[in-house]
Amino acid sequence: MYCVWVRTVTQVKKGEEMAAPSIRLGMHVPAKPPVGDIKNAVRLCRLTGLDAAMFWDHFQDFFPQVLWNEDFTWYAKENPWAHEHYEYQVLLGYLSGVAGNLQLGVGVTEPLRRHPVLLAQAMMTLSHMTKRPPILGIGAGERENTEPYGVPMEKPVGKLEEALQIVQQCYTARGPFSFSGEHFQLDNAVMDLIPGDGKTPPVWIAAHGPRMLRLTGQYGDGWHPTFISSAEEYGDRLSTIRRHAREAGRDPDAIVPSMQVATIIAPTDERAREILKTRAARFLGLMTPDEVFRSAGMTHPLGAGFRGYVDIKPEEMDADVLENALDQVPVEFLEETLIWGSPERVAGALQEYGEAGLRHVVISPVSVLHSKEIMNYLPRGLFSLRRKLH
Repeated sequence: MYCVWVRTVTQVKKGEEMAAPSIRLGMHVPAKPPVGDIKNAVRLCRLTGLDAAMFWDHFQDFFPQVLWNEDFTWYAKENPWAHEHYEYQVLLGYLSGVAGNLQLGVGVTEPLRRHPVLLAQAMMTLSHMTKRPPILGIGAGERENTEPYGVPMEKPVGKLEEALQIVQQCYTARGPFSFSGEHFQLDNAVMDLIPGDGKTPPVWIAAHGPRMLRLTGQYGDGWHPTFISSAEEYGDRLSTIRRHAREAGRDPDAIVPSMQVATIIAPTDERAREILKTRAARFLGLMTPDEVFRSAGMTHPLGAGFRGYVDIKPEEMDADVLENALDQVPVEFLEETLIWGSPERVAGALQEYGEAGLRHVVISPVSVLHSKEIMNYLPRGLFSLRRKLH
């Protein structure tokens, strides 16, 4: 994703000059081989004036190998393996040399596969290599990266809460410290590494449900959800986070309201609408939680209660079941739930979220899966989007 500072813009309304919200815009960059392409993507982020680049922490992709062919995406011809992913900590260290003022981050990892002390150590190590503090995006985990590898998805929110407390101790403690929880126990543990130049890595929490929103208010430096169905919903959840922050004695305005957004961006609205009809775009619908389908008066094609990207285990999905589910994702649903269109339309949608409190967006430009033409348009589209948001 690409990040750019969207500076304050002015607009005339009822004879008065009104300041539109300032939004930082970032991009998610897939951690897929070859590494040279990733380095070029980071350079593109810098050249386009973006603010940050974020990377997944995945063993495998959401797209099942059974769908990953040239009928699904042109990219399958150049890279026939859907699940090739670099390890994010090593990758971020490598990219620190070309990042410049670009802020790097993981969006997101979890404390199920990685011990919280290791998470803190990795981010503090990276802070010694980068000009700006790296972002530790963290959530409760996904089934595809845990259960196939023998890591149980048991009490993930409880484990996250303890992990957040341990990360804070690692950032600030000097000498031995202990922690006694239900899931983690530390006995005179030591983590004397300090952040580089006092650049403490911010912790952004991928929160959606009530408990996760509470944790964000209590421990988060930022809020980094995905698949929020409307600006109104975003504003309501942000209000909940800020209430919990006040109750915890924290400054609610110090928490960065962010969001990761799957985006279909094209030269025109008509071109983007055509991309919404493709199987790759419809798969984004399957990644959407059932609660979003229910808000649209529908049931998730993979069953009531299916949590979308959290529950997807791509290599356990039957091809016929997948094809049937894809056929049940209406284009009209994607039009209502995704941010799509020309840079002008995308900017307008993001500004609505900005009015609800959004201050940082990480765009996942999934439209590049459609064709080389759209991929080659992306730099120009991003630059245009940046200008529109100014």
